[in-house]
Order: sequence, then structure tokens, then C-alpha cells
Amino acid sequence: MSLLVVSEGMDPDCFAKELRQLDSELDVRVWPDAGDRSDIRYALVWKPEEGLLASLPNLDVIFSMGAGVDHVLRDQQLPDVPLVRFVDPNLTMRMTEYVCLHVLFHHRRMLDYAELQREKKWTDWSQQPGANEVRIGVMGLGVLGMDAAEKLRMLGYQVAGWSRSPKDIEGIDCFAGADGLDAFLARTDILVCLLPHTPDTEGFLNSQLFASLAQDGQLPGPVLINAGRGRVQVEADILAALDDGTLWAASLDVFEEEPLPASSPLWTHPRVVVTPHNASISDDRAVCRYVLDQITQHEAGKPLQNVVDLKRGY
Repeated sequence: MSLLVVSEGMDPDCFAKELRQLDSELDVRVWPDAGDRSDIRYALVWKPEEGLLASLPNLDVIFSMGAGVDHVLRDQQLPDVPLVRFVDPNLTMRMTEYVCLHVLFHHRRMLDYAELQREKKWTDWSQQPGANEVRIGVMGLGVLGMDAAEKLRMLGYQVAGWSRSPKDIEGIDCFAGADGLDAFLARTDILVCLLPHTPDTEGFLNSQLFASLAQDGQLPGPVLINAGRGRVQVEADILAALDDGTLWAASLDVFEEEPLPASSPLWTHPRVVVTPHNASISDDRAVCRYVLDQITQHEAGKPLQNVVDLKRGY
């Protein structure tokens, strides 16, 4: 039984080393040194090249190195085997930390204070609303979105969530589907997007959606926080919305093209916070433990956890 590690952008040898230390009996191979491909039953991947996974005739399971799986689903030759996404308490907490940090950052007008500091002006925005007066909307109520929503509620915010299918979360106003989208947006001052990238969500964060956000809130205007996937947003529309006042500010951790090109005006826009897709980084050792636990369960005839619905894309 062999496991193939395939990674573009992350060091595959680090994962291979961890796997070998955790299970010395597992035959771990690192692409492109795959050896006899018929031996390979498991693959741990990040951005595998088109057709690579289909070339493994006895592949049983594909594991993603991260919570996202769009980097795998873009393969038009993807074999019909289970695809498992990475779910881990540490990964979840890191995302929640990021979301709470940026909600508080914009709620407490830190972009404005940074500008005042540069100008050496001692000005207090004393009319800041309390958390209980600020309405947060979380798009995407999976493991990450649900945890972030619950922690924001604990901080005192008015929190609502929107998802494709109905959810029931204590203390969170839940909206679902196309029928619930407008009502969700109309009560949202700070929009947090943790949606996966699918054909349905591509370009979802656009000028039409921004125009539907609340304009009667206690903040100077609506705020966008996107820590989901870059292709869910239309960056030209974000910039236009910031410039015409439809959006007041934005924190962006993901982008249509990554790394974000130096020519992008997002780098220097005064109302934008840019972070380098680091809201929630997968820990190598945690990923490897997770994969090995899943393999053990699978070999014992028990069901895999966090299997992706290939039709929905998450």
C-alpha cells in the first residue's frame, strides 16, 4: 500500500517526512518519483496537475492538504473516488481568529486611526457603536463559518448566517438559498464570506450583491471580509464599490490571481486590508495525523469523514 504526496506551492517533502515519522510502515512517495503507479492507493495533494490522479489505476482516496478542494475539482479528468477535505480544530480556530480580528478592526475603525496616526492627529471617533448595534452576516455555514458565527455572537454582535441549504444554529439568524439572500444582505453591516469556490459561487461577490447590503447601519458603510476563495469575488467591482461609497472598507485574504500581482490597485487602496492567503494555514503534522487516521478507519471498513459532495463542490 502506497501514498503519493503531490504539492505545488507547498513543500511535499515536509509532508512526506511527517508521514514517515508517524507511520514507518507506510510506503510514502513524492511526485514525480511515483514508482509503480499501480501500487498507489492514496494521494495527499495540493494543486495536482491535470490528469495526474486519473493515471493512478488503483487509487482509493484523495486527501486535500487544506480545507478547500477547488484546486482538485478543477481537474477535468478527476477519477471517481472519494475526495476528503481537511478539517481540524486548529484550522477552524485560526479562521475564527482571523474573522474576529477583522470584524473588530473595522468595527473599531482602525483604518481611520491608522490614517490619523500618520497625520499626527489626536481625534477620537467617540460615536463608535457597541457590538450589539453591529450586524454581522456570515456567508457559508460549514465548520469554519459556523464556528466564526458563534464566536462573533459571543462577542455581542448581531449575527446572521447564509448558506445554500437551511441551517438551524442557536442564537444565529439563519437564511438559505436564493429566496433568503436579499433579506440576509439587507440586515448586514459587515459581510464575512467563507464560501467555497464552485460554479454557483464564482463571481458571487459583485456590484449587485454589494448594492444590496444594509445602508442604514451604525458604521459609516458596509464592510466586506473575504477569507474564502478568491474566484468568488470580482475585484474590479470591489474597487468600484469602495470608490463610490457602496462599500466602506474591505479585508481580503484571497484573490482572483495569487500571489496578488504588484500592479493590483488593491495593494495601495486606503480602504483595503490585504493579507497573503494566510487566514487559516494547514499545519503539516496535523494534516498528516488526520490522513493516517482516515486511512486506518478506511482500511478497517469504517466510513471516511468529511467527504466532498462532488456535485456541490464542497
